[in-house]
Amino acid sequence: MSEALALPRDLASSRLRLILVSPEDAADMLAGRRQSRWHPGYPRRDDIDAASLVRPGAPADPWGPRHIVWEQLAVGSIGCFGPPIEGEVEVGYGLVEQARGRGLATEALACLLAATDALGVRVRASVAPSN
Repeated sequence: MSEALALPRDLASSRLRLILVSPEDAADMLAGRRQSRWHPGYPRRDDIDAASLVRPGAPADPWGPRHIVWEQLAVGSIGCFGPPIEGEVEVGYGLVEQARGRGLATEALACLLAATDALGVRVRASVAPSN
């Protein structure tokens, strides 16, 4: 991946900050340890799965998972499943149940899409029929 195709480390919208999941955060998530800056329902199973993409000891990947932070608490995660391949990435995201219905997932996705659009990267997402 060229440096020209790196997402910004810091992404934010009017209500949200999208903070990269650090290797230390990922280790806590995978081990079931809690952090005070996380909503009581976070991380969800999908968030833990995303944290498994973070490489221990490596710098946080700007194309990897990010905490969705609202009102000072991580309430979900969003991120790509790796850097672009042939100009395209797949994105995944989700929120704890208590944060749903407020437009936060839409806002987080719009924030991430603004950054990928600026780089000319296409984004794809899959949705289960039950969602």
